[in-house]
Amino acid sequence: MELRVDELELPKGVAEVLKEEGIVELHPPQAKAVPLALDGRNLMLAIPTASGKSLVAYLAALKHVLELGGKVLYIVPLRALAAEKYDDLKRFEKLGVKVGVSSGDLDSPDPQLDKFDIIVATSEKADSLLRHQGNWLQHISLVVADEVHLIHDPGRGPTLEITLAKFRRFNPSLQVIALSATIKNSKEVADWLQAENIASTWRPTPLKEGVYTDGVVHFTNNTKRKVPMRKDPVWSLVSDSVVEGGQCLVFVNTRKSAEGLASKFAPWMKELVPEQKFDVDEDLAEDQGEPTTVGKRLRGCVKQGVAFHHAGLTNEQRRFVESNFKKGKIKCIVATPTLAAGINLPARRVIIRDVYRYEDGGNVAIPVLEIKQMCGRAGRPKYDPYGEAILLAKDEEDMHFLMENYLLNDSEDIYSKLGSEPVLRSHVLALVATGTATSRDSLMDFLNSTFFAHQTTMTGLEEAADNVLEFLENEEMVWTDRDRLKPTFFGRRVSDLYIDPLTAVKLRDALKEFKPDSSYFGLLHAVCSTPDIMTMYLKRADYEWVEQVMMTREEDLLLKPPEDLDQYEFYLSELKTACCLDDWVQEMEEDELLHKYGMGPGDLRSKVEAGEWLIYSMRELANIFNKDAYPKLTELMIRIKYGVRPDLLDLVRLKGVGRARARSMYNHGVRNAEDIRNVDIIKLARMPKIGDHLAKALKDQVGAPKMAKLPEKSAEQAEAVKEAKEEMKKEEHKDRGQRSLLDF
Repeated sequence: MELRVDELELPKGVAEVLKEEGIVELHPPQAKAVPLALDGRNLMLAIPTASGKSLVAYLAALKHVLELGGKVLYIVPLRALAAEKYDDLKRFEKLGVKVGVSSGDLDSPDPQLDKFDIIVATSEKADSLLRHQGNWLQHISLVVADEVHLIHDPGRGPTLEITLAKFRRFNPSLQVIALSATIKNSKEVADWLQAENIASTWRPTPLKEGVYTDGVVHFTNNTKRKVPMRKDPVWSLVSDSVVEGGQCLVFVNTRKSAEGLASKFAPWMKELVPEQKFDVDEDLAEDQGEPTTVGKRLRGCVKQGVAFHHAGLTNEQRRFVESNFKKGKIKCIVATPTLAAGINLPARRVIIRDVYRYEDGGNVAIPVLEIKQMCGRAGRPKYDPYGEAILLAKDEEDMHFLMENYLLNDSEDIYSKLGSEPVLRSHVLALVATGTATSRDSLMDFLNSTFFAHQTTMTGLEEAADNVLEFLENEEMVWTDRDRLKPTFFGRRVSDLYIDPLTAVKLRDALKEFKPDSSYFGLLHAVCSTPDIMTMYLKRADYEWVEQVMMTREEDLLLKPPEDLDQYEFYLSELKTACCLDDWVQEMEEDELLHKYGMGPGDLRSKVEAGEWLIYSMRELANIFNKDAYPKLTELMIRIKYGVRPDLLDLVRLKGVGRARARSMYNHGVRNAEDIRNVDIIKLARMPKIGDHLAKALKDQVGAPKMAKLPEKSAEQAEAVKEAKEEMKKEEHKDRGQRSLLDF
């Protein structure tokens, strides 16, 4: 079915913008879906990666805004995807469409979103906005759920499911467009959403899938390809593609493997493509002004045209790798599977080395759906005539196994993960706190509208929900008044803060034990004891020193060791995590800290963001349970954000000043804004890590009088200016980012 863009009934100017982007004809699945989307029908669109799912949603969104006067909420699972969709939709702003992205504070209704026509948000942010009940939400006429197959993800899935159920409950005339990779039971999801199901395997770039063994790729279409044998089986496949002008994504199952393989390939890539020259700024190796071993390793690889990509990298490092791969400067990325579910990053050849990963004490097979997601990254539309996805086999028997179980097999059905009590706690409280459920019957009625109830029965869900209600009543977050469910002030605040009710119980109990002279370490340990922060794995060598911490700091702890020995190891893990945050706020050098705890800069960022959000939440609960803790929590919140001792708090509040620069100034006698006003600008600029540009910016920030011009810069000073500019950009970006434990 051929359908040209100019044959569609689109709002004025849309076809012209699409033509500028080179889009004049729709792909077959788009041609089937777009007329239905423009007609206001609910859609479940399950087609392969890079087949143009997003365009269907964009055109429906523009129709709602430009012709129907509605608003659109575009829900994505990850912040990186939100940025990508925001950039796509910004192209239509010339038509008068206002596009916003909401990834801010989860304890806020974001009233400024009322001025935008299309709002891109993560599923957690969308759920948070519903909890805060902003008036502008009633004007939403279209909800797009991108990557809806992630409903089966135990972490994020239930939130997306509940959010969609709420929107459909609040506005029965709402249009819902769900976008997904190819899934086996898309019809089941479509039936739940009362939507048209459009499923297709069509791709704009043909995909060849195969298994490599002994120098030959055996494809599913019974063709073969010989690959010159080089130093390593994976490198044989990478070099074969790069020599022909292609780029490669290699998927492995651990971060250590990703870094090790990339480091191994880097010198080989230099031999393979000797003309490749990529000058990389030194700040790629840094995190908040401090160089790290992981960063140095990444920079060394990138200079040779190879990179690794995993959750241990900082956001800035991941974005750098992604953007330079798109530009063709990086020829090969070795990644963990998280990249497969992330942003649009196709390559000519995708190589999947591992189909097992370590989980729950043993190796488990990676689901077919995830392998298919990785395979789907093969083939760059407009760049490659085809894409190749290749699995690696040890021998012929293994080749047949991989072919039958993965490449020739269907993806698994997706299932709702809403049915467990830990998952339901937060959502049941939110339903009561917002008045969506005012009785047990209305709560069960709402839960009956979920995908879980659609897939199975209400029996297990009812029992779990009743247990959750009992817990919430016992902890005084909900109370019953003649069969009516009502939130307490505590319960409403917990719902707004977007924390697990069990987290709130732990924080409340710790606050009740807090005294004005208590150590801040007890507060750190309290937040690390909650389910809203991922505690650190306890290695064999950790037991001795963590138990020593427990004995020496026993008086500081607000939550005492458990009597149940089965819980003892968890308690030590919580203590280890608290020690990590303590080392951070005591200004341990970042590389030393990362080495001590066996983590990457991105992991540290995650812990810091989660810790900051939970300390903020604890401070808010201190207003209810113990106001004496408020000042110490306020100070600790800022210390965690910047990783500093109390004496640097004045300096780190200044834009462009992180922990390393603040300590440098402090050690040179500049300790607050008044000192910055009074210090000679040339002396300030000469301090390590400061430089001319930042010195001037700091003088401006503190309102210092106009100073004499600085002398001409040397090459060294010019480098310092460049460093300061980049640091300030990072600071500005961080300020716009989501300050919550759910967004990493």
